[in-house]
Amino acid sequence: MNTTRARRSPSRIRSLAAAAALGLLLSACSVSDPEAPAADGEGGDATFSIAVGIDPDTFDPAGQTTTTVSNMVDYVVETLVEIDDEGEIAGVLAESYEVSEDGLTLTFELREGVTFQDGTPFDAEAVVYNLERITDPELTVPQGAAFAAFESATAVDENTVEVSLSQPSPGFVSALSATVAGIISPTSVDAEGNSYQEYTRPVGTGPYEFGEYTAGESLTVTKYGDYWGEEPYYETVVFRVVPEAATRESLLLAGQVDMIILPPVSDIEALQANEDVEVLLAESDRTIFIALDNTDPVMQDPRVRQALNYAVDKQAIIDNVLFGAAEVLDAPMAPSLFGYCETGSYEYDPERARQLLEEAGAVGASIELLTPSGRYVQDAQAAEAIAGYLREAGLDVSVSTSDFPSFLARVNAPVTENTPEAHLLGWAPAYLDADFQMQMFRQATHPPAGLGTSFYTNPEVEALLAQADVETDRDTREQLYCDASQIIWDDAPWIFLWTQSFPIVYDADVTGVSATPVEKFDAMYARPAN
Repeated sequence: MNTTRARRSPSRIRSLAAAAALGLLLSACSVSDPEAPAADGEGGDATFSIAVGIDPDTFDPAGQTTTTVSNMVDYVVETLVEIDDEGEIAGVLAESYEVSEDGLTLTFELREGVTFQDGTPFDAEAVVYNLERITDPELTVPQGAAFAAFESATAVDENTVEVSLSQPSPGFVSALSATVAGIISPTSVDAEGNSYQEYTRPVGTGPYEFGEYTAGESLTVTKYGDYWGEEPYYETVVFRVVPEAATRESLLLAGQVDMIILPPVSDIEALQANEDVEVLLAESDRTIFIALDNTDPVMQDPRVRQALNYAVDKQAIIDNVLFGAAEVLDAPMAPSLFGYCETGSYEYDPERARQLLEEAGAVGASIELLTPSGRYVQDAQAAEAIAGYLREAGLDVSVSTSDFPSFLARVNAPVTENTPEAHLLGWAPAYLDADFQMQMFRQATHPPAGLGTSFYTNPEVEALLAQADVETDRDTREQLYCDASQIIWDDAPWIFLWTQSFPIVYDADVTGVSATPVEKFDAMYARPAN
């Protein structure tokens, strides 16, 4: 799978996996500016249209919760580093960095001659502002746990930033590749209706500028004329919000959009046979699960949570509802992450499920299962199938379906009477390390501070993860994550479901479309095939 961006061929500076991340503590690395192809400026007034399934919940990089929206923000805002096609870290706005021997100081040398889309210069002060903002406890940053070791940032000179950490953090530089760490213009925070807390129109250094947004309909971005890197082909990119997978597919086949994500999986075979489109079945690090409210009086009993895992025939749902576009989970994370180890199995066992529910006195308990629609592969359909299995086990289950912003508003909040007992959610780490996945199982990331929406905590897990946070030995760190995974698996804070594939379909007359290992599409440099 080729995911190299056309604007540059980044030099590798660090493996995204933990082995390389840990090497941060011992060496200095370079991400020197490569020779980018010259801009051809052939795009003219051409427009590239992408149909996605959900309406954005926020355009603030700091507020990101899901890869689809992050994909949109990435057109406007860039990060210091990024993930390349080999799953490694490459330079974007940083040209090089060094890490002190004790792992507590990181020094970044920045790319020169870069401007924000509001005309202000990109410099060390802008980086300091952004690092301080995403670590500000007064700002809600759902994916901010990866930056917990941040202590301070200093502009040494115009193009040099020194970052001080409170403790060694093997994943810190990897975390800077995530959209949440996207660099925005400090002057834009008070412009065009923006505010520090409500940042709605991002201004970054990317190849496109934020244009028009109509809630529930579309977002338009337009080419930034003073972009520092290679000029993209298309003058305009339009993201159309189309919740129904079948409608997205129809728009593509009718030539009304150029690309879609998450088509009806039942149609993938037919789409692969259609010479007018190309199908990319990209790998994904996304785990799909049912988050159970571990504070609920019924769900507090681990026997109930284990029973729900035994009650659901995950493989049957994959075969019959997802049409094979997933793999059953055997750990609390995807196999592509460093720190993964095969942990266990909750085989379909309805008798065992009923027995555990009877022991816990939970037979007949009422459960609301909340699901988004159009966000994940067959999400609403899978939720209905799961509800059916839970009813067979003796539970009273109702299914509620919601658009994604409304869904997030309900689950990414402190526990109230409105908190559903269960909700279907997906989690795709922004870098391939268990450190990011384990945010879901830490008390510090319970909503609204983060997205640990099952409100699960276990002192043994917390202790193991605290050790892993600072562990510099690769093998030891890997074992710590494996040990934590085993406890989490037995505690069953989720109904562990599957890792899904990431289907992308696009017009056969277009080239330059690919995907990254962290479930993002890469169409920034798409162009006509001929």
